[in-house]
Amino acid sequence: MATLASFLSRSFTLADRVLPDAAFAVDDAEALIRAAKVSPTPDAVEGLKQLLASIRAESELSLFGRVSLKWDFIRLLRNAQLVEDAHAANPALGAAPIKAPLIILGLPRSGTSFLHNLMAEDPDNQVPRNWQMIYPAPRPAGFNPKGDKRVISVDKQLDLFNGLAPGFRDLHPIYADSPQECSEITSHVFQSLRFDSTHRVPAYFDWLEQRGHDDAFVFHKKFLQFLQDGSPARWVLKCPDHTFTLDAILRVYPDARFVILHRDPLAVLGSVAHLTQVLRRPFLRGIDAGEIGAQVAARWTQGANLLLEFDQRADVPAARKLHMQYEEFTAAPLAAMERIYAHFGEELTLAASQAMERVIQAKPRGGYGRHAPYRLEAFKLSGPALQNAFRPYVLQYCQAAQ
Repeated sequence: MATLASFLSRSFTLADRVLPDAAFAVDDAEALIRAAKVSPTPDAVEGLKQLLASIRAESELSLFGRVSLKWDFIRLLRNAQLVEDAHAANPALGAAPIKAPLIILGLPRSGTSFLHNLMAEDPDNQVPRNWQMIYPAPRPAGFNPKGDKRVISVDKQLDLFNGLAPGFRDLHPIYADSPQECSEITSHVFQSLRFDSTHRVPAYFDWLEQRGHDDAFVFHKKFLQFLQDGSPARWVLKCPDHTFTLDAILRVYPDARFVILHRDPLAVLGSVAHLTQVLRRPFLRGIDAGEIGAQVAARWTQGANLLLEFDQRADVPAARKLHMQYEEFTAAPLAAMERIYAHFGEELTLAASQAMERVIQAKPRGGYGRHAPYRLEAFKLSGPALQNAFRPYVLQYCQAAQ
C-alpha cells in the first residue's frame, strides 16, 4: 500500500505540472448537487456556495485538490441526504434523546485525541468513528471492525492519504475505527471549521464566524441520533474547534458536560502549524509557512481566551466541567480516567478499565512519537510575543504543571 501511495503521489505531482488548471475544476454548487442527485437544505446550499467561492478566490488547488474536492463534496451531500431521509422515514430516531454528552475540549495537541481514544474503549460509551463519516451507519454492539468491508475500505483510503501527506499519521495516528472529530459531522452541511485546515479559505471562515454554528449542530444532533439508531447512548465527543462553537453546542445540548485538557501553548503551537502544513500540502500549491503560523497563533490565542471565558459561564456549573493538565493525564492515564468518571458520577467498569489499560500498554501516549519540538521560527512565530499573548491562559491553567 505504501508503494501504491508513493506512486499516486508522484503521478499527481507530475500531472499537476502538465495539466491546465481547468482540468477537473469544480466550482459550481448546483453542478455538484445535480451530480449527487440530492436535495440539500437551504442552509447547506448556502454553506456550499460560500465555501466554493472562497476556495475559488483564495486557494490555489493542486490537481489532487481539485479531484478530491468533487469526491468529498458529493460524498458529504449524499451522506447528509441519507441522514435526513432516515429521519423522515423513522421519526423515532429524532425522538431518542442525546442526553448529557461528554465533550472533550482543549487546545490542539493537548492529549484530547488520546483521551477520546481511551473513552472509546468503554463499551458503555459511543463515539463517532472515521468509517461512519464515509459510510454513515450505526455501529452495533459486538461489532468486528476487522471483518467489515467499510472499515477495510476506509483504512485503505487513510493509507493512501498518508502516502500523499507524508508524516500525517505520525502527527495524528488514526485508523478507520478510530474516534473522529465533530468537525467532520458538521462538514456535511458545509458549516465546519474543518475546511480551514485543508484549504486557504479566510472569506469562508469569516462568513461562518458571522453566521454562527447553530444549523451545523442541529444537523450534528440528527447525525448522532441516526448513529445510535433509536437507542439512547452515552456519547463522548471531541474536537478542538468546539472551543469556538460553545454557544451553539449549549443551545442544542444544554446538559452537555465537559473535560478540558490544558497544556502550555508554546509547547504545541509549532506542532499545530506543522500539522496544518502537512494537511494542506496535498490539496494546495504555494503554501506559506509564515501565513500558517500567523493564522494558528491568532486562532488559538482567541481559543485560549474563550476557554477562560467558558469558566465564567453561569449556565455551565462546575459540576459539569473538569479541568485536567496534559501532564497529569499522560503520566497516569488510567488514574486520570478514574478521576473523570468519578467527577461525573459514572462507573468505570472493570471491563472498560482493562480495555483502556491494554491500549495504554500497546500505545503509550496514544501512539504519538517523541520528537524535538517544531521550531516556531519556521513559521515566523516569536516565542516572547506568544508568551505575552497567552499569559492569562498560562497563569490560570498551566502554572501547576511547570
